[in-house]
Amino acid sequence: MISFYKSIVDQDRASIVICNLKHEIIYMNPAAVNSYAKRGGDKLIGRSLLDCHNQESRDKIQKVVDWFAADESHNLVYTFHNEKQNKDVYMVALREEGRLIGYYEKHEYRNSETMKQYDLW
Repeated sequence: MISFYKSIVDQDRASIVICNLKHEIIYMNPAAVNSYAKRGGDKLIGRSLLDCHNQESRDKIQKVVDWFAADESHNLVYTFHNEKQNKDVYMVALREEGRLIGYYEKHEYRNSETMKQYDLW
């Protein structure tokens, strides 16, 4: 079953960076490894996400994690819009049986799809 979930994350064209509650990066999908190649790519796994941010951003990240922990219904926060890449970025809570176990960063691009519909050939 886990391989199904991993496959969903790995096939996403948007970066997904998964962290535990110590802010350690525990997984990056291939899109994230590629996006963050100049910062170390997959060598970021095992390092603190906080090391990649300034103090103001660190404080915001911790504030969101504290909010996630405060209530099971607190699961999604819009964090910013990147105008240059036309994408929105969110922090999303990860839970196991309602208990907060980590979080991930999700990128959603707002550009229209350029792929042809059902272009299989």
